[in-house]
Amino acid sequence: MEYDFATIIEPFRIHSVEPLRLTSPAQRAEAIRLAGYNLFNLRAQDVLIDLLTDSGTGAMSRDQWAAIQHGDESYAGSPSWFRFEAAVKELFPFRHVIPTHQGRAAEKILFTAIGGVGKVVPNNTHFDTTRANVEATGAEALDLVIAEGHDPSLIHPFKGNMDVDALDAVLDRHATNVPLVMVTVTNNSGGGQPVSMANLRAVSETCQRHGVPLFLDACRFAENAWFIHEREPGYGEREVADIVREMASLADGMTMSAKKDPFGNIGGWLALNDDALAEQCRNLLILTEGFPTYGGLAGRDLEALAQGLREAVQHDYLRYRIRSTAYLGDALDRAGVPVVKPIGGHAVYIDARALLAHVAPLRYPGQSLAVALYEAGGVRSVEIGSVMFGRRPDGGEQPAAMELVRLAIPRRTYTQSHIDYVIEVVTSVARDASSLPGYRMVHEPAALRHFTARFEPIV
Repeated sequence: MEYDFATIIEPFRIHSVEPLRLTSPAQRAEAIRLAGYNLFNLRAQDVLIDLLTDSGTGAMSRDQWAAIQHGDESYAGSPSWFRFEAAVKELFPFRHVIPTHQGRAAEKILFTAIGGVGKVVPNNTHFDTTRANVEATGAEALDLVIAEGHDPSLIHPFKGNMDVDALDAVLDRHATNVPLVMVTVTNNSGGGQPVSMANLRAVSETCQRHGVPLFLDACRFAENAWFIHEREPGYGEREVADIVREMASLADGMTMSAKKDPFGNIGGWLALNDDALAEQCRNLLILTEGFPTYGGLAGRDLEALAQGLREAVQHDYLRYRIRSTAYLGDALDRAGVPVVKPIGGHAVYIDARALLAHVAPLRYPGQSLAVALYEAGGVRSVEIGSVMFGRRPDGGEQPAAMELVRLAIPRRTYTQSHIDYVIEVVTSVARDASSLPGYRMVHEPAALRHFTARFEPIV
């Protein structure tokens, strides 16, 4: 007899452990004060459960650590490079693969090559470094997610989809000034929501009709492919690796932060088919990152990523990954905490605008909630709202489309008991949400201000 068990188990055993430091509320209050009430400024040893990001924070596998021993540190033409390139092309068969030390370096190279004043770059939703690298060239970063993607509580299987009609209208008006269209999978800024294959195909066809290349911001490609596998008709019997290859076949290139789905602690790449653009990008790579067969990475990093790409598309892992994230989101939803629904792949997003309705958007309700979660239980999260996206290119400020707090789950790092603790912390803070203050920004840099800005509570 076959049984269907509800318990989520990690499809791995723990091989080594890292101690966590328990702190008191008084210690955390002082730590966050010294950090200028910015979670990025905290010392990691003062954090108990670190959900600031899933980027570069996951646990590498036994086989990845073993692969590191094969790392060849030759400056040019290392065997590690060729193993890495083959692993990338196995899933993303673009002609040119250009390694970088992380995703934002790939973005910097790409948009330096194709951006500029007067250019427009449409995306379903740009994430922070993508937007910053577009705008740093003087180009406009334009978000065209479907209307459903702006409603945190609305249930839709693919809320990350791009509005194809809006894209068509933009290309009708600006095609000569659009160097490329980008689709972010999954849509991080919009709650980790996936993009359907049907939508990717429609975007691809629209781009081809207007003669504009399509690129993927593909750092969570495996999670997006799993959602297609689970939710889109016709894909339930397909291997995730095949779904990834189909996604890639609809695009002309990609950027990748390999610190996400490929299980890297560092790394990334730019891949594309255009020979002339690839040569231009390689020249920029040599100026800023390194030789084209290492691109700022050690040979051992290339080996770990090659193995991580194989593990990222394993069905048992992805089933666990998506279900365990939903375990956190569903528990918060049952407790009455407003979250973005459906639950995303790599993170749970709390709707701070709904929970802290008494705090105006430009008093940063997401920042207030994130600070409170740390003070209450040592849980570090990140604001994705008007702190991250409220600053306009002209230096002014406007409320973001949504005020969210992201609880990003590092891969293969925390157990179910850690997540149960996070549920307790969040629900406890949510009960007292009406007492949380707004914040004012007392220092901000010119770009990507959320990383180093400093705040003070409004009392």
